[in-house]
Amino acid sequence: MKISHIALYVEDLEKMREFYETYFGATANDKYHNPRTGLSTYFLSFDDQMRLEIMQRPDVTNHLMAPQLGYTHLAFSVGNSNEVDAITTRLASAGFQIVSGPRTTGDGYYESVVLDPENNQIEITK
Repeated sequence: MKISHIALYVEDLEKMREFYETYFGATANDKYHNPRTGLSTYFLSFDDQMRLEIMQRPDVTNHLMAPQLGYTHLAFSVGNSNEVDAITTRLASAGFQIVSGPRTTGDGYYESVVLDPENNQIEITK
């Protein structure tokens, strides 16, 4: 058994697709749109066959910024600490907020945490 995909509602579908393609090597499928509900989606595929479904619907607008139960972050393992540093630097140079790191955490992970265009936390690990 394996997790097939994770789904995330977003405000700007195209901006979020471009972010994950540009910085994390995602490949998007053809956009799906349901004219009855207004739902539009992309499945973003990554090298390890994991998929992220980004979805947009006109009636889904609430985005909580405070820590809460449930979804906390997505984590991408990039293979080594030099790649963590490089992606973090690239994101910082593009104006994305770096929440922490790169650093070695208390439990031994080398990581950084950044915010995507809609303030979802992305953990980049070696």
